[in-house]
Amino acid sequence: VQLQASGGGLVQAGDSLRLSCAASGRTISSYAVGWFRQTPGKEREFVAAISRSGGGKDYADSVKGRFTISRDNAKNTVDMQMNSLKPEDTAVYFCAADRTILSVRASIQPKDYDYWGQGTLVTVSS
Repeated sequence: VQLQASGGGLVQAGDSLRLSCAASGRTISSYAVGWFRQTPGKEREFVAAISRSGGGKDYADSVKGRFTISRDNAKNTVDMQMNSLKPEDTAVYFCAADRTILSVRASIQPKDYDYWGQGTLVTVSS
């Protein structure tokens, strides 16, 4: 599967953005999908993930209540709605997918995902 992340941009603190991870080559519903983010000099960190069925979701504590991950099987995408953005949310955001993940709550490391899209930059100004 090939993944394409989009939707990043420059916004002000308190604004919203919606990121989208589009799949090609395979049906994205066959994969658990995670979003990760990375800033210069830091490790890639987990943000959110959704199970293949969509029934299982997990979020990093730093984004709980502000970010929502969802599937749109008709569009073959996994989206992440980001509300109440903060300057510390500034990062390059990556989506990743894996067919073997059984529990998204147990799969919050980058090594748990086999397929990665290119990143999309989110910049939140104060």
